Amino acid sequence: MQLIGLTGGIASGKSTIASRLAELGAVVVDADRIAREVVEPGTPALAEIAATFGPGVIAADGSLDRPALGAIVFGNAEALQKLNGITHPAVLAASTARFEAAAAADPAAIVVYDVPLLVESANEYPFDLVVVAHADAATRIDRLVRLRGMDRAEAERRIGSQASDEERLAVADVVIDTDGTLDRTREQVDELWERLGS
Repeated sequence: MQLIGLTGGIASGKSTIASRLAELGAVVVDADRIAREVVEPGTPALAEIAATFGPGVIAADGSLDRPALGAIVFGNAEALQKLNGITHPAVLAASTARFEAAAAADPAAIVVYDVPLLVESANEYPFDLVVVAHADAATRIDRLVRLRGMDRAEAERRIGSQASDEERLAVADVVIDTDGTLDRTREQVDELWERLGS
């Protein structure tokens, strides 16, 4: 099994790359999806969050009230650290289980871990390769405004709150430049796939 870390800032084209790799035969494991799954009703992580932050973070239907929790942890480093101490081990365990299942099903599997915050979080995974989706900030702001309907100030704030391009590029083994056309991005992904298979 090859384990590939895929990261990139918001609106960098990371999802496009992940989708193309899946089309080519990679097993894509989505860190954001797992992060939502580990706090679903009935999970140990959700019970621990409620015990730590109080019943006010649980919605009437038993799910996590994300805005209520966000109001507690954002801007409070100690509270955020407590939350991360609950969720990160759960995400790590669930992700590792998916990697192991993919390797058991096909020892030659190429597993792509789609993880937006690879640079921002302590990396516990032994990646064979780190791939960074890269587009300049102006392109990403334009995509957020044009494609997602975000206002420009919010788009700039979101980009500013993430790791810098320099920090992401510093960990990259492969950079896929997504500033150009969709076809050009796909060509670069196809070239990467050939490299992984050789």
